[in-house]
Amino acid sequence: MKFKRTERIGAIVKILSDNPNNIFTLSHFTNQFNAAKSTISEDLIVVKNVFEKLELGKVITISGAAGGVKYIPKTSKAENEEFLMELCEKISDTSRILSGGFLYLIDLIYDPTIASKIGKIFSSNIDYSDADYVVTMETKGIPMALMTAKAMNLPLVIIRKDIKVSEGPTLSMTYVSGHNSKKVESMSLPRKALKPNSKVILIDDFMRGGGTIKGMVDLMNEFGAEVIGTGVFISTITPEEKMVKDYISLIQLDVDGENIIVKPNLKTFKYEYQNEEIESIIEDIDTLEEDNEE
Repeated sequence: MKFKRTERIGAIVKILSDNPNNIFTLSHFTNQFNAAKSTISEDLIVVKNVFEKLELGKVITISGAAGGVKYIPKTSKAENEEFLMELCEKISDTSRILSGGFLYLIDLIYDPTIASKIGKIFSSNIDYSDADYVVTMETKGIPMALMTAKAMNLPLVIIRKDIKVSEGPTLSMTYVSGHNSKKVESMSLPRKALKPNSKVILIDDFMRGGGTIKGMVDLMNEFGAEVIGTGVFISTITPEEKMVKDYISLIQLDVDGENIIVKPNLKTFKYEYQNEEIESIIEDIDTLEEDNEE
């Protein structure tokens, strides 16, 4: 069956966007659409240019025998600002305030659209090129960590508060969860969860003093794993000094009585679109054809 160019491009966009950071060879598309490599190469360049011009992400070519093309999710400054401002507006609703200075955020954290967007923002601003896993703590951090893992094309590892017999031998340790309360809790991870000398990205939903993240870092050290990036959905403005450093926080928050102080934390983000140049069409077509010669 032959496909029109618009049909091929639409299908390519769908395939790439549904499978971020997965490499597809040129032959994959030529077989699927029954088209010549030169034709598919031109289609991919159109997709690449549209994605970059509209700041929808990056479509890049991979050199070598196992090369091809893949889509990397990226978010723009304007996109992040709009999304986080909308979230801050929802969070600032005083009806969310619970006793003890906590906020009801479950409806936001478990919203698939919001979690997916958070995952893309984390993947756009954390260098995961050498990472082996995304690691999170149960339970509220799981949705956004899963979406981050999908965007990074990495497996997700979940640290549990209780030991699960079905997961085999487990390493458990205690950690201080509160900055002022010094509350001691425990966390556990199956010994088979991480391969030796792994590099990991930590994702969590909320950070006050940083005790939980610090505990996750210490647990990773027990496994001989290196933490190369940390992303937190919401961090409190106080205390200013956290128990961890070098993390990305999307929203800063504090609750003072009946007042909610909330603002997007845009200063920690990086935006590659501002300095990037789109490669020439001829050069990209030549690269694709050379790397995928039969």
